[in-house]
Amino acid sequence: MRHFKRLLSVLLSACLLFMPLISSADEVPEPTLSPDAAPYDASHPENLEADQLYGLSEILITADKGEVIFEKDAYTLRYPASTTKILTVLLGIMMVDDLEQTVTVSETAMDIPEDSSKMGLHVGEEVRYIDVLYGTMMRSGNDGANVIAETVSGSISAFVDLMNRTAEVFGCTNTHFANAHGYHDDNHYTTAYDMSLIAREAMQNETFRQIVSTVTYYMPKTNIQRARTITTRSRWLIESTEESPNKYYYEYGTGIKTGSHSHSGYCFVGAASKDGVDLISVVFYSGEQSQWADSIKLMNYGFSQYVSVSPLDIYAMNPITIETSNYSTSDGNRGKLDLILRSTAASSNETIIATKDEVEQMAVNLQTTFYIQYTRDFKAPIEAGEQIGTLTYFPETGDPIEYILVAARSIAARENAPKTLEEIIAETEADPNPFPPFNIDMALIIFGPIALLVIIILLIRWMKKHIKGRGKKVPHPVSRHLK
Repeated sequence: MRHFKRLLSVLLSACLLFMPLISSADEVPEPTLSPDAAPYDASHPENLEADQLYGLSEILITADKGEVIFEKDAYTLRYPASTTKILTVLLGIMMVDDLEQTVTVSETAMDIPEDSSKMGLHVGEEVRYIDVLYGTMMRSGNDGANVIAETVSGSISAFVDLMNRTAEVFGCTNTHFANAHGYHDDNHYTTAYDMSLIAREAMQNETFRQIVSTVTYYMPKTNIQRARTITTRSRWLIESTEESPNKYYYEYGTGIKTGSHSHSGYCFVGAASKDGVDLISVVFYSGEQSQWADSIKLMNYGFSQYVSVSPLDIYAMNPITIETSNYSTSDGNRGKLDLILRSTAASSNETIIATKDEVEQMAVNLQTTFYIQYTRDFKAPIEAGEQIGTLTYFPETGDPIEYILVAARSIAARENAPKTLEEIIAETEADPNPFPPFNIDMALIIFGPIALLVIIILLIRWMKKHIKGRGKKVPHPVSRHLK
């Protein structure tokens, strides 16, 4: 008994000693910056450094191609908390044909931890499925996530299996889900990179984009509850007012989901769009305020690096100038002709997302960036607006996009220039009279060779006559002697 009391005393002392290190389920640690971190300059977002971010794991990618723009420890396993619901709601949209149907909340769907975030459903409540999707995302409802799971797969466990299979299809190699809502479980984890892949897939769904960008939503009455309006909890989307100032509202923000737990810290997966550039950020294990500050830093960095341009913009940086031939001697530019690029109906909305350096390289290497083909020769005369060739852009996905190269100005032909063989043939073929008109030129063409032949023959005969005369012997003179 004495030994037992002594052992109990030691255990109690140990508990008291280590109690300050044990966090309650409601307490979320607040990470801090390294004392060696350089001060962040918001006026130069392009100079962002990893140690200027509070989150333990963060990443920024392009929404179109998934290119990684910036990352900080993005491949370490983290607990995603309620950002899990991104995949839950996406599957809830993709796997259900009728989003307007009415579903009934079951007892198993409401079997969630007491400190869970909820959208306020009740057992036996008959509610529109689309309302559950909005409530799950906007109010981070664990109850709504379970209703989605049962509607899609019949049971929560079957839905979790679907989540894991889907994550593998999306390319997530370090992700495993244990539930549909993200409440902490040691076997429920992912990485910032894997979550960015899931968010990228989700943001390609039109219904999902509409849900996550909604600030307020009207829910009609059910068999249990009155009609009500719900509001998002995301400070990313709520505009600042004098009555309710919000310095973390991001004017380019388009969604998507928060999450928090003592094991995961504060998490936020964000999406933003500016001047045609769409970006996705993930912040894991940050602080209550720093989750927003970090997301803004990431987005501003991305928008400082990437631009959205069209093939027309790239061409305008380095337009083509050709050297024409047969131009008029009075042409002030000596036959040089600028070509203008014009879009067609199919190419009018084509854009390219790339870094500023990549765009400059595309413009410098225009001949390799696009396929350029000329449809006529460069010989004057040339009329302004006349098509000279085509420029074709081959996007990574989809059909080739064709543009038209046209002359920027008119160039007159050279005065009194001799006709080419092609021009002579063309004029002859265009003449309705099969016999060309008789004139001095035609007479010379027809009779000239004959006259020349006669002259040659007469000349030969004359030469023979004179040569023959020269061949006769001259008589020798007879010597005469005087007697």
